[in-house]
Amino acid sequence: MKISPLFYLTCALAPAALMGALAGLTRLNLGAPAKLWRLFQKASLVALAFAVMSLAVNAHDAYWPGAVTATSLSLVLGLLVQLLGTVIGTFSARYLEGEADQRRYIGALAAVLTSVHLLLLADHWLLLIAAWAAAGMALQRLLCFYPERPFALLAAHKKRIADRLADVMLLSAAVLAWREIGSGSLTALWAHIAVQGLSQSLQASAVLLVLAVALRTALLPVHGWLIQVMEAPTPVSALLHAGVVNLGGFVLIRFAPLLEQAGAARALLLMLGLATALLAGMVMLTRISIKVRLAWSTVAQMGFMLLECALGLYTLAALHLIGHSLYKAHAFLSASSVVRETRVQALHGDASRSGASMALAPVLTTSGVFLVLTLAGLAAWPWWWSVVLGLAWAPLLWLPAAQTDAAARTTQLFFGILTAVGLTLAALAAHMLPLGLHDAPDDRLGVIALMGMAVLYLFQVLLQKQAQLLSRWRRWSYAGFYLDEAFTRLALRLWPAHWSPTSSSAVAARPADAPR
Repeated sequence: MKISPLFYLTCALAPAALMGALAGLTRLNLGAPAKLWRLFQKASLVALAFAVMSLAVNAHDAYWPGAVTATSLSLVLGLLVQLLGTVIGTFSARYLEGEADQRRYIGALAAVLTSVHLLLLADHWLLLIAAWAAAGMALQRLLCFYPERPFALLAAHKKRIADRLADVMLLSAAVLAWREIGSGSLTALWAHIAVQGLSQSLQASAVLLVLAVALRTALLPVHGWLIQVMEAPTPVSALLHAGVVNLGGFVLIRFAPLLEQAGAARALLLMLGLATALLAGMVMLTRISIKVRLAWSTVAQMGFMLLECALGLYTLAALHLIGHSLYKAHAFLSASSVVRETRVQALHGDASRSGASMALAPVLTTSGVFLVLTLAGLAAWPWWWSVVLGLAWAPLLWLPAAQTDAAARTTQLFFGILTAVGLTLAALAAHMLPLGLHDAPDDRLGVIALMGMAVLYLFQVLLQKQAQLLSRWRRWSYAGFYLDEAFTRLALRLWPAHWSPTSSSAVAARPADAPR
């Protein structure tokens, strides 16, 4: 039976329409917050049903060129966004019980979901830019839900600066592309590139796009606001880290036809992504606060995801985006239980550090497995990415240096190997999903990425075995290499913000990245 394109587009756009209508209704006086939360949950479940339906029918030929289009990836992410929005909304209803101004919170949450749904379906530069800007402005209201907290205000101010700079660069990229092809349609842009390749204007447009994504995705050195939003409610952190900040990865995947031929843009993206992944990964190793570690982890993961896009591994980047969203939503919403588990491990003296003697063997083991898969034609990635995965998963095979019980060491090694095998099979199986993506790996950039990840692994080993040698580095790392302090001073000098004297003194007296 042929599915009507109108029915298909209705299913695809219904989640955005429902959440947008709900955002509008919150401006009316509809009663107590509990009633609004029930309305939000019902609307979210209906939107979730439409998201499932749109993914089930998935009529690829049904779209409005130059307005909206639904790809397999955008439908999968639309379902993921609505699922996370429903869960986070349900969690928020209990978390904020008794708080003032819940109506504003519900409206802002619904507005964020509406904007993200529209961005995922955008087939025009203006719709994409407007939806991304709207998502950021709605999120600002959530970040400042507690306006008396100075660090929340500072984080929101720095995010606003980064967002507006990103808007300027996106508009500039759109103007260059529009003038080149005579249309703001992204579908028309892909068709033009396929026939005529990239001109100098489109090369410049790609560079501006990369810079805009770096600003929106909190890459170094504009990452500080992502760390400092820990003062916002926990469900807001879950929404930000699991959803909104990941949008940069989707935009780059969407613009894969442009990036594939833009050598300068890919090289710039590689440098930004690799530097962010390395530095944020080092900082995360020295942090203590659970939520701050999670925030630094997000910065590192964003760098890693954009690195995958620079290397042309778009399928891996999409899978990384989905996995990171699910993990971070769970991690933030269950942060309190993680704290309890960490305390229990500390009381029991759980040793989780390994000796340097066990640092090389795991790399050889995991990398060897991946290389065999690659040479046998079973892996869906180049040989150099096999070694990168080997470096990333080798710590699973590290054994505690203090562990002397042979049986316990054997058991831990067995479960480490089992986990690595499970992750490998999951990665291979996930590549079979019909996401409609085509990879374009670059071997030269891949070797550079491999060397960078080897440096990070070396620091991990030295941190476990020779911590005394890195005492000075640990101080710099704990402070985030002072990159955020430099950006904050520059931002406040160029775009001053005004707080009350009490708030200003609190900001000045407290380290910018202090655990909370």
